[in-house]
Amino acid sequence: MTTATPVPRPPDADAVAAAPSVPALYETEIAHTRVTPFHYALRHRTYMWLVDLDDLPVLPVPLRPLARFDPRDHFDGDAPTLRAGLDARLAAHGVHDADGHVLMLTHARVLGHVFNPLTLYWCHDRAGRPVCVVAEVHNTYGGRHCYLLRPDARGRAETAKEFYVSPFLGVEGVYRMRLPLPGERLDLTVQLRHPDGTRPLTATVRGVHRPGGTRNLLAAALRHPWPTLGVSAGIRRHGIRLYLKGLPVRPRPTHSPEEGTP
Repeated sequence: MTTATPVPRPPDADAVAAAPSVPALYETEIAHTRVTPFHYALRHRTYMWLVDLDDLPVLPVPLRPLARFDPRDHFDGDAPTLRAGLDARLAAHGVHDADGHVLMLTHARVLGHVFNPLTLYWCHDRAGRPVCVVAEVHNTYGGRHCYLLRPDARGRAETAKEFYVSPFLGVEGVYRMRLPLPGERLDLTVQLRHPDGTRPLTATVRGVHRPGGTRNLLAAALRHPWPTLGVSAGIRRHGIRLYLKGLPVRPRPTHSPEEGTP
């Protein structure tokens, strides 16, 4: 796990955060904008879950194929629970006070398939104060990597990029992120900045809160059938377009043990 350089925290950064209602579904629009060496933008609509890591949704049996939260899909893939996997990763990096509630924003496994470009964990202490955010990144090559972030009161943090995600971008640069705790609206931004000052990629995730009940899940599933497969297929489709436009492929480095496929 990469540990970010902390952003200075304002005096109210330790205030108890207002927890959103969970489980929740966010109908989201994901946008990526590239500005170098040419402009290219994409948008994709899907839905994501916000859940309490210690109180995961239990769906009626007929609906369980539409949402499965499986520990093997996160971290090293070998922990008995999602919470155990997160706690082990935090402890390995000296974080021992994130022992309160944890909210996870993610795609669930749907009809046996899952792909999560970005899963976020907002970690709190027992008093409900924010401690850190873990950003778990997956690439289409089966690799995983976690960034440990210490956002300020506005959810802003930055960290060096150390994981190969796009075949058109290397691992140099810094991520500047804005990751406020979701509420009625979800509004996230991740921007890559290169050492020369350029900002080749900006990604945003925006959505509206809906209670994570049966009715809303069925409605979302009808609008976005097999959503995780749609995400991974869309990434590959746009990758082909970028390649045909002449964007050069950057060599993929050898993964460190933490980043390898579980």
